[in-house]
Amino acid sequence: MSSSLEFNKLAAGVLCGGLLLMGAGKFAGVLVHPEPLETNAYTVEVAEGAATAAAPAGPAPIEPILGLLASADVASGQKIAKKCTACHSFDKGGPNKVGPNLFGVVMAAKGHVDGFSYSDALLESGENDNWTYTSLNHFLLKPKDYAPGTKMNFAGLKKASDRADMVAYLRSLADSPAPLPSAEEIQAAQDAFTAASGG
Repeated sequence: MSSSLEFNKLAAGVLCGGLLLMGAGKFAGVLVHPEPLETNAYTVEVAEGAATAAAPAGPAPIEPILGLLASADVASGQKIAKKCTACHSFDKGGPNKVGPNLFGVVMAAKGHVDGFSYSDALLESGENDNWTYTSLNHFLLKPKDYAPGTKMNFAGLKKASDRADMVAYLRSLADSPAPLPSAEEIQAAQDAFTAASGG
C-alpha cells in the first residue's frame, strides 16, 4: 500500500513539473515576440563573380560530330534509322508518312519536301534554314529541345557517335552526297565546343 502511495506521489510530482514547464513556455511566448533580423548577424564575404562562375549559363554544349563524319559507320546509321521507318521513308521518291521522306535531307532546306505539312516550330527552328551537319546533330540529340513544339515524337540519340552514324547514312541518301566538312570547319566546331564546355 505504501509503495503504491509513493508511486502516486512521484507521478503527481512529475505531472505537476511537466505542467509547470508547459505553463512557463506559454508565458514566455506571451512576453517575447521574436522578429526577423533586417540583416544577417554574421555576414560571409564572397569574392566578386564567385557565385556566377558556378552557375550554369544556359543549356549544356552539344558535342560536335563534324570530326566523326569521315569515319562514321553508314551501316550502323542505317540500323539506327530503322527506329524511324514507322514515320519516315528513306528511298528516292518515297512517300511521306507521319513525317516527310528523308532522301536528300542533308544540306536541303528545312521544309524541302513538297506536299508535306511541316510544323512552324520546325520551320523556324535552329540557327540555319538548311539541314546542315550541325543542325542535324542538334536536332537528332533531342528534337523537342531543338524545335520546341515540333510534332516529332522521338527521344533523340544521346551518343555523338550514333548521331554521326545516322547523319552519315542520311548523307548517303542523295544522288550527289554533300561534301564532308573541311578540317577548318571541324577545328572551329571543336574549339567552340571546348570554349562552351569551359575547357
